[in-house]
Amino acid sequence: MSAICIVGGSGYVGLGYATALAELGHEVVALDVAADRVAALNEGHSPIFEPGLEELLRRGLGSGRLRFTTDADDAIPGRAFVFLCVGTPALSNGETDMRQVRSAAITIGQRLRPNQRTIVVNKSTMPIGSADLVTQLLAEHVRDGAEVAVVANPEFLREGAALHDIFHPDRIVLGASDRQAAEAVAALYAPLGAPVLITDRRSAEMVKYAANAFLATKISFINEVAQVCEALGADVLTVAEGIGADPRIGPRFLQAGLGFGGSCFPKDVGALAHMADAAGLHPQLLRAVLDINLDLRRRFVAKAERSLDGLDGRTIAVWGLAFKEDTDDLRESPALDVIGGLLERGAVVRAYDPAAMAKAARLMPAVTMAADPYAAAGGADAILIVTPWKEFAGVDFGRIAGVMRGDLILDGRNLLDPEAVTGAGLRYAGVGRGRTGAVPSAILSGAPVVSRD
Repeated sequence: MSAICIVGGSGYVGLGYATALAELGHEVVALDVAADRVAALNEGHSPIFEPGLEELLRRGLGSGRLRFTTDADDAIPGRAFVFLCVGTPALSNGETDMRQVRSAAITIGQRLRPNQRTIVVNKSTMPIGSADLVTQLLAEHVRDGAEVAVVANPEFLREGAALHDIFHPDRIVLGASDRQAAEAVAALYAPLGAPVLITDRRSAEMVKYAANAFLATKISFINEVAQVCEALGADVLTVAEGIGADPRIGPRFLQAGLGFGGSCFPKDVGALAHMADAAGLHPQLLRAVLDINLDLRRRFVAKAERSLDGLDGRTIAVWGLAFKEDTDDLRESPALDVIGGLLERGAVVRAYDPAAMAKAARLMPAVTMAADPYAAAGGADAILIVTPWKEFAGVDFGRIAGVMRGDLILDGRNLLDPEAVTGAGLRYAGVGRGRTGAVPSAILSGAPVVSRD
């Protein structure tokens, strides 16, 4: 078992790996600059909503193998491994903000002990070549006699299923110029039984960006197909099932709806596009993936406006605020853009989310937060489903019909059973579900078609 420091140990990635590595039997000290979060974590309270995380946190604290600190002089010296898990947010031009990485690398280098080997593990998502940057910064600040190696070890975690993904990884990717260092990191993960890919550092960094860009592309592709389905009378759910049965394509990430959000896909696709631009390339596909994703939100608001003959003065219930279910993360959430569009058009918005309302209330003071889906629906002209929480599929639509003023449900995630909704006397509209008689006659006749948005 190893002595490990997690730098950035109160964030999504850092906290997940800190608790998991302690669970695997390692001695883990998590370092963070946020004193309030560190204090809460040492008391067993997670600042992040993630299924199973708080239970694992308390078990690690109780075992004595996990603790949190703001003191770098306490956390770093003498550790065999230092995981770099700090934030790498996007700048306005898509470039990655590396200030936290630079600061952390300097902090680490200044505190490494002479005559001891330390392996620094780049876990944050960083641009291609960042392992070289961290190596350089460490070399500039390390004390004489200290030996250090840098391994790129990207994470592939899904918010809402992060702990499952840590303990049941599809693969472990390690990039290193020092094979022995890579194998030492691989040994930390050996109990998980996952295949290990050891490669050069830049290829390992690129794996993360390419994986997220490909998944985001699948999502934007099926959403583009959904728009065509809706216009021409096809059902995107059937289409997705049909193409997903092809093993070359597969069924995952073919759920049409309001697209992707969160801290990874938008940021990573944008960063990869920026890197391609900087290399003199023309990343057409990556730009289109992002454009399609943002356009989905505008179209959804426009659909609500058409369906209600205007939004000014209408009361709209929004079900779901987090960017996906089983998290309270609002970063790049479709709900933010959808609600912004509703408010701009004069709508009154009441919202409900099982986990994200406290955060959302601070960002959207004009929105009324409701106690449950029924309270949000009371007196509403329409309900817009933005986040696919399972709770929403199980509501009593007869009761919903009784409390609404209107009768429209716009399902932005194709979560509901349309028959359950219409059986309660409500109108249902999903995404890409087609409509009868939608095929323009000009298509069948071969005449030119004028595109209308």
